[in-house]
Amino acid sequence: MSHYIGVDIGGTNIVCGLLDDQLNLLRKIKKPTGAANGADYVLNLIASMIDELLGQEGLSRSDLGAVGMGNPGFVDPIRGISLSSANLKWENVPVSDKLGAILGGIPVFIDNDVRMYTYGEAARGAGRGFDHVMGITLGTGIAAAMVNKGELYYGSGFLAGELGHVPFEGESALCGCGMRGCLETIASATGIARIARERLDQGEPSLLNDWFPGERRSEITAADISRAYDEGDALAQDVLRFVGQSLAKGLAWAITLWSPDVIVIGGGAANAGERLLAPMREALMPLILPMYRNRFVIRLAEMNDDAGVVGSGAFAKARASA
Repeated sequence: MSHYIGVDIGGTNIVCGLLDDQLNLLRKIKKPTGAANGADYVLNLIASMIDELLGQEGLSRSDLGAVGMGNPGFVDPIRGISLSSANLKWENVPVSDKLGAILGGIPVFIDNDVRMYTYGEAARGAGRGFDHVMGITLGTGIAAAMVNKGELYYGSGFLAGELGHVPFEGESALCGCGMRGCLETIASATGIARIARERLDQGEPSLLNDWFPGERRSEITAADISRAYDEGDALAQDVLRFVGQSLAKGLAWAITLWSPDVIVIGGGAANAGERLLAPMREALMPLILPMYRNRFVIRLAEMNDDAGVVGSGAFAKARASA
């Protein structure tokens, strides 16, 4: 029976998991990425993590069917190349070839990390049982992916899903992409914190002023705003309401284009739960045609940190079997 490796690589940490042939996650390990040391260092680290996992289960590389990896940024999954990753500082890195060579010829398949996250939730998480699964991750930024009957949708140039870079009229915050007013400057963990800090700077009263006085205001996170929300803080409640309403506008466009059965929402900012989702749902329904309204459900992701690992492993199995 073949085993599979799923790798979820980020700018800070790498999570590597071992899956059996039924895609059950047997064990996983996490280590700092060390991206500043270069791509070769990171890929050799991943190889050592794979060997460590195999050793813990009494297995060897000969027991592996394939390795899958979710890579941040833009990816060519056909050629296995990381085209551009701001988090890793990678440009045109032939990941599949390089890691495959280090592993002695084991097939290696890579794709964008959000697509792998969505693939995992579609296979084993909140999207299981649905034919058309849209995944949204709300983290440092916001991105989307679509799985149709087990197949990922890519679009031209593998660029589908960059929902976070739809510009919003009236918004001017500078986005990491270089444009201004992108959705992810609002509906993301960093966007939530930014909006709250700007309103505090304008003199609005809030518990956050007491919790983060003076220069400590820069430490405010989306989680702190959820905590203030629960304490009845008006500013925190208004910020999450505004963010939820803004997210609804972005989802309305995506729903109209992709018509999903289920929308799975994950990422750090999704931990706000109904504080964010309730105003989003309320604002969303008037923005879409009636024929869409009863055709989908919205669910929080179930697998959290494991979705990318399981999705990458499942992707590797599917590609190796194709």
